[in-house]
Formats: sequence, structure tokens, C-alpha cells
Amino acid sequence: MHYQHPTQLQAVVLDWAGTVVDFGSFAPTQIFVEAFGEFGVAVSLEEARGPMGMGKWDHIRTLCNQPQIAERYRAVFGRLPTDADVTALYERFMPLQIEKIALHSALIPGALDAIGALRDRGLKIGSCSGYPAVVMAKVVELARQNGYVADHVVATDEVPNGRPHPAQALANVIALGVSDVAACVKVDDTWPGILEGRSAGMWTVALTCSGNALGLTYDQYKAMPHEQLAAERGRIAHMFEGARPHYLIDTIVELPTVIDDINARLARGETPQGC
Repeated sequence: MHYQHPTQLQAVVLDWAGTVVDFGSFAPTQIFVEAFGEFGVAVSLEEARGPMGMGKWDHIRTLCNQPQIAERYRAVFGRLPTDADVTALYERFMPLQIEKIALHSALIPGALDAIGALRDRGLKIGSCSGYPAVVMAKVVELARQNGYVADHVVATDEVPNGRPHPAQALANVIALGVSDVAACVKVDDTWPGILEGRSAGMWTVALTCSGNALGLTYDQYKAMPHEQLAAERGRIAHMFEGARPHYLIDTIVELPTVIDDINARLARGETPQGC
């Protein structure tokens, strides 16, 4: 028996907020601000966006490790935040997230058509998120009501290690029956999500404008002057450099064209690990 690399893609693993739903990825970021605020600790929306893509407990821990936030916490409580404090913040974050997730549940414009085009190409649709299962259940139901149903969903607390570890992406590979990770594409709007795909041995596509990195509504994105948008694309591309995405596109609308290009590269013998 000899190894034969795949010549065509079999599946795509899509992130949720900022990728398929919630243009600008507002649902998770705004709730972090509110959860910290209920403890009397100010966290800006920009600060909250920094670790986006991680599991939510890890996200809060990372925020608490930032010196300026840690000092604000010390000013209120007289100590630096411990893991127990992070858990207390997380336990406040969770009901807020569940309560308000519907406010940011709209599908990203063009997402359904793009996903339909992927299915027409024979791809299975996997998905994963930094949300825990209890939140994902609501996100999935809201998406179903809007016409989107993935073939498989993996929440961050359903694997031993969340992003940037590859466990969620690989759980999709197993569940979807993908024969080779090189026949799979991970699509995400955050650097932990791209690292997840890279670490899993997949092709990776980073979204520059629909998610956390740009952090605007769809209308704000469409209204942005061309030169300003070009500058933002450059800034975001630089932010993603360390994660080494194979492709950078504005939104999921452009994904079918990328899929065609990857299929052509696979047919030429290229692999994601070699790029």
C-alpha cells in the first residue's frame, strides 16, 4: 500500500460567529464587556476582541492576564484575578450569552448561497466554535430557523482542548468520515481558529471583514471608503501572518472560488502542509 494524497476536497469546517452568523462578531465580544462590567471592571470592546476564537473560559483568563485589566481588577478587589475569579466571571458570562445570543443571530449576507455552492461541489459541512455546548444549542437552533444546518457541530467544551489546539477540527474530520485532513478546509475569522486548522493539517481560509478583526456591522463594512477598507485589509492580513492562513478573503461569499482553487492545487499534487 502506498500513500496517495487526495485530489479533491471532501469537507469544509466553518466557524460560526463572524463566519456564518453575526457579521462583525458582536455576540461574544459585547457580552465579555458586560460580564466584566457587572464585577465593576471596565473592559473595552477592542480589548475583549483580542483573544477571540478561544474557548470562553480561556478567553476570560487571557483577558485577566493582560496587565491593564489585571490592575483594574486589583483596584476593585484588592488582588489579581485567580482562576476562581475567572470561573466566577465565566459563570456570569454564560447566562448573559444565552440570553442575548438571538440579538446577533442573523446569517451573514450571502452565506446560504455560498454554502449551497459548496454542497453542489460535493463538500460536507462541519462546524466548530469557541462557544460551549449550551450556547451552541441555541446558536444552532436559531441558524436552523434561518435556513442553515451544518452536517456536524463541535462545541469547545466537547473536546479536551479548544482552539488553537486542533481537537475540534479533527472531531469534525472523524464525524464526517473525511479520509485525509488534506481534503478539508478550515474557515475562520480569528487567529486561534486558523491555527486550529493549520495544526490539524488542513487548508485554511481567514475572513478579514465579516468577523472579529474588522468588527463592523455589514452596513458599516459596505459603506467604508475603498482606500480605508484596503488599509484595514492590510492591517488584518498582518494580524493573521503568524497563523499562516493559506487564503484571505473578505467574507464567506468568496469561499466557493477558493474551493475551486484548492481543488486545482490538490490535482497538481500540492498539499496544505507544504504551503
